[in-house]
Amino acid sequence: MPANPKDESPAERSRRLILAAVRAIPRGQVAGYGEVARRAGLPGRARLVARVLSAGDEPGLPWHRVLRSDGRVAFPEGSTGYDEQVQRLRAEGVRVETGRVRGQRAAATLDEMLWAPPQTPAKRVRAEEKAATRKSAEAEKPPARKVRATSPAAGTTRRR
Repeated sequence: MPANPKDESPAERSRRLILAAVRAIPRGQVAGYGEVARRAGLPGRARLVARVLSAGDEPGLPWHRVLRSDGRVAFPEGSTGYDEQVQRLRAEGVRVETGRVRGQRAAATLDEMLWAPPQTPAKRVRAEEKAATRKSAEAEKPPARKVRATSPAAGTTRRR
């Protein structure tokens, strides 16, 4: 890497940003490849994140904290990489069941952390109850009837 960031190529810059985003994932937490790309300022570049991490040439990089978007380990089950990633995640207190991380919500984006209003547990429960009530009320409504009217001219029909 060049001593001066202005002298680096776009590929070197992307790599540097991705590695910084991976290093910023706190111990005991995980992020998807796409989320790492967004945090690095490279939205839509999840495959680039996977390619940079696959090089494996950064000692001390917490690569094991990066998962697929659905929370699954990307390595094939039973492979050395799979076993090592699951072991490292469990050592950090992350719950992994059948290759999938459980009990963690998707990480908030920077915008959500800065601009979202704080939500107390009581407000969250009320919002969930309100949504459930709305869904049940919609389920009880009878379906709307379609009415056809015949036009006296030429016997055509139209919907109202």
